[in-house]
Amino acid sequence: MNAASDRVRRVYLAGPDVFRADATERLQRLVEACAARGFEALPPAEDASGPATPPAEVAQAIYDTNMALLRRASGVIADLSPFRGTEPDSGTVFEVGVAIALGLPVVGYGIPEGSYAARVEAALPTRRDANGTLRDANGMAVEGFELPLNLMLACSIRIARTAEEALDLLRERLG
Repeated sequence: MNAASDRVRRVYLAGPDVFRADATERLQRLVEACAARGFEALPPAEDASGPATPPAEVAQAIYDTNMALLRRASGVIADLSPFRGTEPDSGTVFEVGVAIALGLPVVGYGIPEGSYAARVEAALPTRRDANGTLRDANGMAVEGFELPLNLMLACSIRIARTAEEALDLLRERLG
């Protein structure tokens, strides 16, 4: 066997699940779904500090841990569902960017049907300018490429409907 086939397939689990009240259970289900497909799951770090630890130190420790986990990963699945608005969680988007820069395959999931522009138009005050460009209340253009996400995400990742489908696509990509 060659070194590549002996390598453990590790999957970083990017997403805002750590903010949920049922975070432990949700992440455990993802860990189990990874194991069922022969992957070792790398869930993001959680706050394991004591009450006397300064918040900035906690934040730095979480960042450092997650960056180290990304460097150990073979690939990433990312929950890119809308988070506090029409966009995915910014921390998750950062992790996707790091993974792409590291050359890791990324599969996103949780993305609503339809285009990003249609979701923005339905959720926020918008208007069409004289050229037909959709603009938000601040006059900023809304991407009109008929993609499900911002083009930098949509063009750099594969997209699945569910976490399980994302794991299956990632397994195909990793061979």
